[in-house]
Amino acid sequence: MTKEAIIDKTGIRDAATVIVLRDRNHEPSVLMGQRGANAAFMPNKFVFPGGAVDPEDAHVPFADHLSPLCESRLTDDAPKDRATALAGAAIRELWEETGQILGRPGNWDAPPHNWQEFASQGHLPSAAPLQFVFRAITPPGRPRRFDARFFLLDADDLASNPDDFSAASDELAHLQWISLDKVRGFDLPFITEVVLAEVAARATDPHPPASVPFFRNDDEESLFLRLYGRSMPD
Repeated sequence: MTKEAIIDKTGIRDAATVIVLRDRNHEPSVLMGQRGANAAFMPNKFVFPGGAVDPEDAHVPFADHLSPLCESRLTDDAPKDRATALAGAAIRELWEETGQILGRPGNWDAPPHNWQEFASQGHLPSAAPLQFVFRAITPPGRPRRFDARFFLLDADDLASNPDDFSAASDELAHLQWISLDKVRGFDLPFITEVVLAEVAARATDPHPPASVPFFRNDDEESLFLRLYGRSMPD
């Protein structure tokens, strides 16, 4: 996948965000951190780990691939080759920003530069636990615009200690698990509040949603759509 393949003609860049849910059957909480005051995008806001897709994300070896349903929905109203890159970006950004590993033990030769630290942990990325639950395009007029796909992930599927953030970069400060009944007391972006409502509704249900909400903000209009997935072969 080329650099041009992940940035469309309007300058909107594909991105992946990961909502890690913990103790879903008792006291559900999500992993969040605070963006820096000088960040160009959403400064000072508490957000989920995530970021833009890099070209290399489409070419990493997966120990486990996305489920067919998840892949189908990711490619609904999107290029067919985009699902793998989005899954890769989700796993890489989770590792970079929190030090958490979604993968299975395994080694790979000559990993891309932006995957070398992940590979050094002795794991291959595993996309199977990712559940696609939301999509939103940043409205016009913002300094940066993203076509963000939000993935829900159960903390039990992590290969790392969910309380150990020692390997995290400094992109997010104050990394912490925040209970769903207290999270709205933090400074959140509007879209994060919307996504949290979806997560809260699904906190005790591990099954994929019937469809995926999609806020599509174009220059001409804003639409609320539902993604059901491409037609699946029998």
